[in-house]
Amino acid sequence: MGYKLLIINPGSTSTKIGIFDNETLLFSETLRHPTEEIAKYNLIVNQKNFRKQLILDFLTGKNFDIKVLSAVIGRGGMLKPIPSGTYATNDALLEDLRSGRHGQHASNLGGLLAREIAEPLGIPSFILDPVVVDELSPIARYSGLPQVPRISVFHALNQKSVAKRYSKEQGVPYNSLNLIVTHMGGGVSVAAHQNGKVIDVNNSVDGDGPFSPERAGSLPTGGLVKLCFSGQYTQAEIAKLLNGKGGLNAYLGTNDMRQVTKMAFEDGNQEAKYVFYAFTYQVAKEIGAMAAVLNGKVDQIILTGGIAYGEKVIKEIKARVGFISGITVYAGDEELLALAQGALRVLKGEEKPLEY
Repeated sequence: MGYKLLIINPGSTSTKIGIFDNETLLFSETLRHPTEEIAKYNLIVNQKNFRKQLILDFLTGKNFDIKVLSAVIGRGGMLKPIPSGTYATNDALLEDLRSGRHGQHASNLGGLLAREIAEPLGIPSFILDPVVVDELSPIARYSGLPQVPRISVFHALNQKSVAKRYSKEQGVPYNSLNLIVTHMGGGVSVAAHQNGKVIDVNNSVDGDGPFSPERAGSLPTGGLVKLCFSGQYTQAEIAKLLNGKGGLNAYLGTNDMRQVTKMAFEDGNQEAKYVFYAFTYQVAKEIGAMAAVLNGKVDQIILTGGIAYGEKVIKEIKARVGFISGITVYAGDEELLALAQGALRVLKGEEKPLEY
């Protein structure tokens, strides 16, 4: 049976959508939202109707009849910590997304838009693997201060997708493998996947781990405390330094690793070269830490995300961690396909939808 699916992946200034026939992408589009348009809305949830109309208008322009859809699935947003899986958009889930009580992020619109489009059609709507997927082992939660436990916030959707892709290509069940998956995009998450669960991962939004194009990653805590109480910054300004103006942005004024690579190796910028090598050094060091989490029993290291297109980046990381295991590169992300596959597993009866 052919299932037609609408996939919705909202970002801060765009909404990616795709129409799938089973796992075959029929067409996709990134609907751009100018900053001045987004600025009209004081709350993210207030963008819902604006984005919904853009989606429907685009599909009408493509002469696509939404009445043939079997389901709609959106990217999951900031929710309470939950296990990995496909979730039905029940009222409790929608209320948490609508209120933003667990955090404000454009991805909160994914489930809301999915439900609003699906409900009049009488078809189900879902979300899959939001960034708050939490499968940490108990000891991974300890930080050194009870007031500040380590939490699981990472690129769960793409991490799980590429891990399952690798297991499928090898003909081995995902839940029988030990993998280290590294997503390198605007943020960097390095996760230990043990027998189908992410038992440890750095908080890639505002916490620990390698610095990234926009995020500061782990910092010397004493220095951070002094910075916070220096009187030079507000709390909001410190938060922006950690997530937005940190990492490559802080050192070189760009969040584009391609530009950094050009500056370092074509333009002869010594600072850019140091920053490039520091980035690959920190990513490799975090991979080594996850190898220790898995007791050195690592079946494969997987490198993914937009930065994985960079040949020099991959070469440097391989040189440092190739002794641990084999390395597979899946550059970019497969989020639209991953969302489609999550919905299909439920529609085909391979999995039951989880309840929030």
